[in-house]
Amino acid sequence: MAEWGSAAAKMPSPQTVASGPELHSPREPAVPQIPAQGTRKASSEDASSAHREGLRPGLGTLRRAFSKASQRASGCAPQEDPGLLRRSSRLLFRSLRRARDEGPAADQTQATTGPGVAHGREASSRAMDGVSPQSSTGAGPAELEDKSVADLITERKLLAAFEQLRHLETQLVAEKASRTFEQDPTGFARRAMDLCLHYDGLAAEIGAIVLETLGPDGVDAAVLAELARVVRAEEEAHPEPPADGDFLCTPRHWRQHWEDAVRRSARERVQQVSAGEAPGAAEGASGLAQLLAELGRLVRRDLQKVQLEVHPAYAAAGYPAWEAYLRAFHGAVAQRLQELAHDAHGCEQLYVLLDWASNVYSSPDFLGSQDMALPSEPLPPLLAPDVWAQLESDYTSFLETKIASCFDGILQVEQSRWVAAEAPDVLQGHYHTPLSIDVHMLVAEHVKAAGAISAELEATTLQICTRALGLFLPRFEKAFLESGAVSEPNLCANINACEEFRTHLLARFPGSLKELEKPLVAATCAFQKRLLQGLQGDVQPLFKVLCTKAWLTQDVLQPLLDKVVAFAGHLEHVVPPRAQETLQEVHRYVVREYLAQALRPRERFRGVERVSGSQKMGLDAQAIGNTFQGLGSEAAWLGRAIPCVADILGETYKDDIRRHLETLIRSYPDIRRDHVLAILALRRLGHRRNQHLLTHAQDLLRAVAKAGGPGAAGGHVLFEEIEVPTSMDVLITCI
Repeated sequence: MAEWGSAAAKMPSPQTVASGPELHSPREPAVPQIPAQGTRKASSEDASSAHREGLRPGLGTLRRAFSKASQRASGCAPQEDPGLLRRSSRLLFRSLRRARDEGPAADQTQATTGPGVAHGREASSRAMDGVSPQSSTGAGPAELEDKSVADLITERKLLAAFEQLRHLETQLVAEKASRTFEQDPTGFARRAMDLCLHYDGLAAEIGAIVLETLGPDGVDAAVLAELARVVRAEEEAHPEPPADGDFLCTPRHWRQHWEDAVRRSARERVQQVSAGEAPGAAEGASGLAQLLAELGRLVRRDLQKVQLEVHPAYAAAGYPAWEAYLRAFHGAVAQRLQELAHDAHGCEQLYVLLDWASNVYSSPDFLGSQDMALPSEPLPPLLAPDVWAQLESDYTSFLETKIASCFDGILQVEQSRWVAAEAPDVLQGHYHTPLSIDVHMLVAEHVKAAGAISAELEATTLQICTRALGLFLPRFEKAFLESGAVSEPNLCANINACEEFRTHLLARFPGSLKELEKPLVAATCAFQKRLLQGLQGDVQPLFKVLCTKAWLTQDVLQPLLDKVVAFAGHLEHVVPPRAQETLQEVHRYVVREYLAQALRPRERFRGVERVSGSQKMGLDAQAIGNTFQGLGSEAAWLGRAIPCVADILGETYKDDIRRHLETLIRSYPDIRRDHVLAILALRRLGHRRNQHLLTHAQDLLRAVAKAGGPGAAGGHVLFEEIEVPTSMDVLITCI
C-alpha cells in the first residue's frame, strides 16, 4: 500500500485524542415551542413545579428531533453509543455536587428565585427549543435567528448551531459563577443536560456526514468544509479542560471523533464486499479472486473520490483528510484480508491471497494515479509478519502435496503413451518426449509464481520442486524399464530428457539443483545400460563364429558391424555428450567381446592356419576401427588391442613376441597374468620361452601397478572385464 501513494507530498498526521460516539442527525426541522409530553397540571402555588414544566420542552423537543433522525438514518448509521450520555451525565452530576458544596443547602425552597433568574432560564430553553438568541459573534443571518439549535443541526447548519451552543455555554458558565443556581441546582442540571445533549447531537451529525460522504449520494462540498470549520472552532473554543475540572467548556475531541468515523466508514464499506461470504463458500480460488478484485475496485474507487472531491473540500477549510482516509482504508483492508486468510484453504486460495497482497494491492498503479500524497509515517504492513509467515508456511505445505500430485499425473500421462505405443517425436534432430516439457513447465511455473511473492518463497518452492523431481526420477525409471514400451527410440528420448534436466534446469537455477545431479546420472546410466543390453542381445550370437576355421574363409564380422551401424543410427538422435558416451561404450564392447573369443578359441590353429588367423584378426581390427571411426567414435585407445594380439599370434620371429607383449601391457594396464597366459597359449612357444616371457610380463605388470595401475592409461578398462577360463593349453603353458 505504501507504494501506490509514492508520488505526492506528505501530510501532517492528525492528533490522537479520545474518541466519542456518533449518531445520525435528523434533517426534518423541529417544531418550535413543543409542550412537554403528557398532561401536566400547573399549580400557581408551586413555583418550582411551574419552573420545571418551563424547562422540560428543551429535553422533549431535542429528544423528539433526534428520534426522528434516528428513524430516518437507521439504514446507514450505527447505533448510538450510550457511553456518550453516561459520560455527559457523570460530568454533570460531578459539577452539581461541587455547586451544592459551594452554595447554601439544596433543600431551600425554589419560590425565592427572583424573576431575573427565571427569565434567563426561560431564554436559554427557548434558544434550544424554539427561538434562537443572537450568536456570540453578533447578529447572524436573518433566517437563522428564529431557528433552534436542534433545527440548525437537522439542517446541517453546523457552524451556526455551534455558535449558539457556545453562546449558551458561556452564559451558563457565567450564571453558575455568579451563584445564580445556589437555590435551584435542578434548574442548572436541566440546562446543562440540554447543552450536553445538543453538543452530542452535533457530534453525531458529524459522524453521520462522514458515513454518508462515500455513499451513493455523497455530501455537498460546502457541508464538508463547514464540518471542518466546526471541528476547528470547537478545538479553539475548548483548547484544554478547565482548571476546576468542570464539565462545561471541556474539550469535545471532535477531531478524534471524526477520525473514528472515517475509520468506521472505511471498515463498513470494506465489509460490504461479499459480506458474510467466506472463501470456503466461494467457488474455490476463482471465487476468492473475484472477491478480492471487487474489494480492490471499491477501495480504488473510494480513495479516488476522496482525492478528487473529499480532500479538496476539507483542504479549503485547512483540514487534512487524505491521510486519514488512506490509513483508514489500509486498516480496513488489512482486517478484511486477515479474515479471509483465516478461512482460506488449499494451495490456490492461499496463493491468491499472497499474490493480491504483494502484487495487486501494493502495486504503484493500484489507484490508477501517481499524484497521491505519501502518509507522514509509513503505513504498517498489510498483514502482520507472523500472519504472512503462516500464510507462506501453509502455502508451501499445500504446494508440496500439489507438486507431488503433479508428478504423479506426469507419470500417468507417460504410461498412457507407453500403452498406446506412441513413438517419440524428433525435434531439432533429437528424439523428444513430452516428459521434458511437462517437468520444465511445472518447475518454472511454480518457481516464477513464488518469486512474484518473495525471494524466500521462491527459494522454498525451488527446494520443493527439486525434492519432488529427485523422488520422481527413480519411479519413472523403474516404471519405464518394467513397461512394454522399451525400445531404442524411447530409451534415447528418455536419455535426452535427463540431459535436458541437467543442462536447462541447472543452468536456469544454478546452485539450487545440485542434489538432482545424482538421480539424473543414475537414470541416464540405467537407460544407457538398457540400450546397450538390447544391442548386445542382438549381436552376441554373432561373436561365437569368430576365431573358428569357418571364420578363416568367410566374412562373419560384417553382419555384426551392420547391426552396430543400424544401432548407431538411433544415437544420431541423442544429444551429443550422451551419444558419444554410448557409441564409445559400443566400440569398447565390440573390441572386448572380439578379444574374449580370441583368448578362448573353440579351435586351435597351427602352422599355416595360425598365420592365416593372425592376418584375419588384423583385417577384422581394421574393419572395426574404420566402422567406428566412420560413426564418430573418439575411443582411439581401443585400436591397438586386437592388432597386438594378432601380431603375437602370427609373429614368426619369436624374440619379437616380447616387444609385442610389452606394447600390449603398456597400452592396457588393466591386463592380468591370466590374460598373458591365454595369449601365450595361442603360440605354444615351449616351456622355457613361456616362462621367460611370463616373468618379464609380471615385472611389467608390477611396474605399471606401481606407476598408478589403470590410471596410467587414463582409467580405460578393457581386459579387466574379460574372463579367461583355465584350459589345458593354459596349464601346459604354465608348466
